[in-house]
Amino acid sequence: MADRDFDLFVIGAGSGGVRAARISARHGARVAICEESRYGGTCVIRGCVPKKLLAYGSAFRDAFEDARGFGWDAHVPKFDWPTLIGAKDREIARLEGIYRRLLTDAGVTPIEGRGRLVDAHTVEVAGRRYTTDKVLIATGGWPTVPQIPGREHAITSNEALDLPALPRRVVIVGGGFVAVEFAGIFNSLGSETTMLVRGEQLLRGFDDDARIEMAREMTARGITIHTRTKPQAIGGDQRGYCVRTTLDQEVDCDQILFATGRQPNTAGIGLEAAGVELGEGGAVKVDEWSRTSVDNIFAVGDVTDRINLTPVAIAEGHAFADTQFAGRPRAVDHRNVPSAVFGQPPLAAVGLTEAQARAEFGEIDIYRTRFRPMKHTLSGREERTMMKLVVDARTDRVLGAHMVGADAPEIIQGLAIAITAGATKAHFDRTIGIHPTAAEEFVTMRERVPPAVKVAAE
Repeated sequence: MADRDFDLFVIGAGSGGVRAARISARHGARVAICEESRYGGTCVIRGCVPKKLLAYGSAFRDAFEDARGFGWDAHVPKFDWPTLIGAKDREIARLEGIYRRLLTDAGVTPIEGRGRLVDAHTVEVAGRRYTTDKVLIATGGWPTVPQIPGREHAITSNEALDLPALPRRVVIVGGGFVAVEFAGIFNSLGSETTMLVRGEQLLRGFDDDARIEMAREMTARGITIHTRTKPQAIGGDQRGYCVRTTLDQEVDCDQILFATGRQPNTAGIGLEAAGVELGEGGAVKVDEWSRTSVDNIFAVGDVTDRINLTPVAIAEGHAFADTQFAGRPRAVDHRNVPSAVFGQPPLAAVGLTEAQARAEFGEIDIYRTRFRPMKHTLSGREERTMMKLVVDARTDRVLGAHMVGADAPEIIQGLAIAITAGATKAHFDRTIGIHPTAAEEFVTMRERVPPAVKVAAE
């Protein structure tokens, strides 16, 4: 509306908010965006991008060790943590600059500071109020730390990316993808790494075979995994800490990292005052069009706690912009969203797990293989790769694909297209493989896994 300052005001300049702001502006809307921290949000500044850069850096230890089997007179050289962190920081600063330029080039008005809703059409930032027709909440999530004695000694994934020195001994609390990824990084860089997992197994929500395989490989690499336990208290000082668990274990370490989940970042931004309904854990409740309980207020990304992945937030932000400002209504399909855990080795999946497929479709067929990759026949490494297809026995449609092993995320991304398109096992079988590759195993699996009674890991 012309009598308001903006057509759209976006609170939060992470991946979802930036995409929504930029596309809305290109559709002709008058757009403002506010951010109290750095542009780029969780993914670019304190999440998947810096974490994967550290994972790349830590993977060189394997490369140096494996080279000997191929004739190289190689040794593992000295590693310098500050050099890696400095290189990471420079890349993150470069990416943040790109995000800022994308917004200004599109005509978006950037406003520095924390945004707060005064009412459904007014946002206050740094003491100044702006009126707007529509509001988009894209404030993401924030790591949580349980309320236990000594919690002040612990860090989260935010601080883990900027440690001044590599810890000699580290305890990682949690069994999700963030915990698994940091365990791989620290272990590969030489830290003595222990994981405390509340459930029966790592990576709740992923396929059980993949979870078991991941735990097997991580243990083989020297990571200690304690399941069915969690910290009870943390003692010590800067010279060292002791974590006491609910199983009366005592684990000494130099650093404690809590990777126990994230909560939607909704506190103190005026949502309740504006009448926006919140769900469990403070998540903003939205419909399929990302609309909240207030007609002109929308939300995308992790703050809605739907699927907390950067590409999902970007897709939601783009769909919102097209729907509201381009006259092209479309909602995001949250089915068959591929995901990856950049552990060592990595895990990736798309579609339904075996347990989910059995619950939804009843009769299913399972195809699974486990093998030693060709590379390791010379490197001498004992690492294995696991691949699995979940198939609807009645229609032959492939319901899920799961992989643990080198290049799993790159391979599963391609399979996600096939599964989204409704490919059948017959389509997979008719596809000629590229030889010799690991990926060809997905089109050469012919033997069904015999039916068996399984107990799902929790």
